[in-house]
Amino acid sequence: MALQSKRVAFFDIDNTLIRGSSLYFLSKGMYQRGFFNKRDIFAFVLANLRYQLVGERNQDEVDRIQSAALRVVKGHDVQELLDMGNDVYDKYVSPALWQGTLEIAQEHLSRNEEVWLVSATPAEIANLIAKRLGFTGALGTCAEEINGEYTGKIIGKLLHGSEKARAIKSLAEKENIDLVNSYAYSDSHNDIPLLEAVGKPCVINPDTLLRIRAAKDSWPIYDFRRGRWFKTLIAPVINRAAAIAGGLHPALRRRK
Repeated sequence: MALQSKRVAFFDIDNTLIRGSSLYFLSKGMYQRGFFNKRDIFAFVLANLRYQLVGERNQDEVDRIQSAALRVVKGHDVQELLDMGNDVYDKYVSPALWQGTLEIAQEHLSRNEEVWLVSATPAEIANLIAKRLGFTGALGTCAEEINGEYTGKIIGKLLHGSEKARAIKSLAEKENIDLVNSYAYSDSHNDIPLLEAVGKPCVINPDTLLRIRAAKDSWPIYDFRRGRWFKTLIAPVINRAAAIAGGLHPALRRRK
């Protein structure tokens, strides 16, 4: 008898599960341990603040932070990062969790559906967050290590954009996951490939382009941020714009 395919809920981390950037929180932990200088952490603070206020990722900023993080962990022990990750979770990640997102994830778990995190953050940190929250597992960017030490390189590509879609499709083949009946949650239009890879896409705290796409295709929208009264005022405008949005930006076009 063939095994029944599993239904899974995939969650992005940054601004979907937590307020702000997990990589920024990790950078704070590194700074406190002397990994970064003040100039580096100031740049990370500005990037994280902009992300929290605007809700949009600047890919150049993501690449700079990722490159800096890889550079400074070179030669460091993997266990050192894991120990630091637990401290970072307790100090920064846990207080920044969106309660509404946690409730959605717990609802999936209560229905015996697996919950996976999918993030560009280092796989060790993504898995740590998943474990601390009682989720099934996590997919993240894989840093290369030799003999228990980081080399400063990544294995494959940064788990961002279309790479997330490829990652969950690969996981689905290995774990017998029914993507057509599975869910995905994200805040960013950069994750539209991830959302399109499942049959039940949902958006949480969406940026402008993702909100327009969600309204256009009637994807469920959850917004747990403050200032929702303002978004309520502009929602009718966004909904009207959705009808013509497909031609305005490649990210808004439904893929065939």
